[in-house]
Amino acid sequence: MVNIIWLLMLLAGIFVAGYNGRIEVVTAASLEAAQTAVTLAFELIGLMAMWLGLLKIAEEAGLVGLLARLLRPFTRYLFPEIPRDHPAIGSIIMNLSANILGLGNAATPFGLKAMQELQTLNPRPQEATPAMCTFLGLNTGCLTIIPATIIGIRAAANSTDPTVIVGPTILATGFSMITVVVADHFFRRIYNGRRG
Repeated sequence: MVNIIWLLMLLAGIFVAGYNGRIEVVTAASLEAAQTAVTLAFELIGLMAMWLGLLKIAEEAGLVGLLARLLRPFTRYLFPEIPRDHPAIGSIIMNLSANILGLGNAATPFGLKAMQELQTLNPRPQEATPAMCTFLGLNTGCLTIIPATIIGIRAAANSTDPTVIVGPTILATGFSMITVVVADHFFRRIYNGRRG
């Protein structure tokens, strides 16, 4: 659906530019946007490499394991149906840890692995389990303490203070995570009521 919306907006822009006899504006904007995207991607490569390297160092130093131990009671509460030592728990914790550190791109492989592991516990593979729904909500609305990617984008765009968004990000993502946990608890009660 989003692709259709983007296509309609693109075609409408081309049509309006052509109707007004300014089709060269579309060409110039397309080339400028492509150049900006490539420049921004190259600038973000360095930032992502740095943060992924720091995450790997933190993992080797045991800091990620410490964060995982701190998150374990939280995951036990949110995912009671997952066995204690199942590999899905580790992938979920690593995904949440990467999201908390603002490394959305680094979190993606852990998220995919977590969903694969959760699927192994699914008695009805064509339907999402409550644990899958919970994880999807947490992955989408996770608390972010260091929005590294956004800071990098702001720095690449020559922002005078790229870190000014840290406070609002913590506040907004904190509220979104609380909302996810409350909604998950509410919908699980409804789901368990229907099954029981």
